[in-house]
Amino acid sequence: TTSHYTTCSNKMGTSSEAASSRRQTRLRREYLYRKSLQGKEKASYEQKRLVRAALAAGKKLPTELRASYDKLATEIQQEDSKTQVQKTHVDDEYGDAGLEDPRVCVTTSRDPSSRLKQFAKEVKLLFPNSVRINRGNNRVDELIESCKQSEFTDVVVVQETRGEPDGLVVCHLPLGPTAFFTLSGAVLRHDLE
Repeated sequence: TTSHYTTCSNKMGTSSEAASSRRQTRLRREYLYRKSLQGKEKASYEQKRLVRAALAAGKKLPTELRASYDKLATEIQQEDSKTQVQKTHVDDEYGDAGLEDPRVCVTTSRDPSSRLKQFAKEVKLLFPNSVRINRGNNRVDELIESCKQSEFTDVVVVQETRGEPDGLVVCHLPLGPTAFFTLSGAVLRHDLE
């Protein structure tokens, strides 16, 4: 019975790792595809800008744009304030912000002091829909991978020097960006009188 249990748990662990690996591959492929489209979108944006400028000034269209004027004119008419501005693949990172609530994982550096644990609890209260996790001896790559598998959108790591909270690392998952913040003179709630 025990060997059957370990075999089943190994299969489940392997299948979740494979699913995570497939997801990472899909995300990388999607990122590269969006980046490849950036050149095409830039050329289209530039053509529309030239058409807008010519129409606003009452001048003739440049000869290279006359053949595609009808298509460009319909695209320009359909644009609103959001689609009128040129986008890059980087702009899509927070494109779905507001569609679903973010899930934030708050954790500490390795071997935290009791003061840092208390500070992590207070940071957890700052972010809605956040969860504080004991890090244990997990490496950073293991921590990030487990957060990706648990579908967290962000990871916040609080750090300390000699028992004083002095750093905050905020990482957006799955591909970043990551921001590092330095804290000084942190006062916990239970220190206030």
